[in-house]
Amino acid sequence: MEQLIKNIAHATILPLAEEVSYQPGQIVSKTLSQNRHHSLTLFAFDKGEEISTHESSGDAMILALDGTGKITIDSTEYLLNAGETIIMPAQKPHAVFAEERFKMFLIVMFPESN
Repeated sequence: MEQLIKNIAHATILPLAEEVSYQPGQIVSKTLSQNRHHSLTLFAFDKGEEISTHESSGDAMILALDGTGKITIDSTEYLLNAGETIIMPAQKPHAVFAEERFKMFLIVMFPESN
C-alpha cells in the first residue's frame, strides 16, 4: 500500500521539530503529504528569511515548533512562538518572516472545488 504520509518514520515516536534542519541563509522544507485536498509541510527558516506575501485557495494552519516567526495576515502582524498556532484564512494575503530561527509545521486544507 502506498504511504500517504512520506519522508518521516511511521509507528515511531519522534520530536517533529527535529525532522527538518536549519541551514544558514535558507528556508528548508520537507513535504510529508500533498494532494489536491491538503498539504503537510515542515519548514526551518534561518533568522531573517521569509516567504513573501501571497494568497492560497485553502485555509492554512501554522504550528510553531521552534523559535519565533512573524506571521502577517491581511496586513496584521502576529508573533508566533513555539507551541502556538494560527490560521491563515483562504484568499487572504499572508507572509512568514523568521524573527529568529523558526521551525513550523504547515497544514493547508484545500476546498473540494480546487
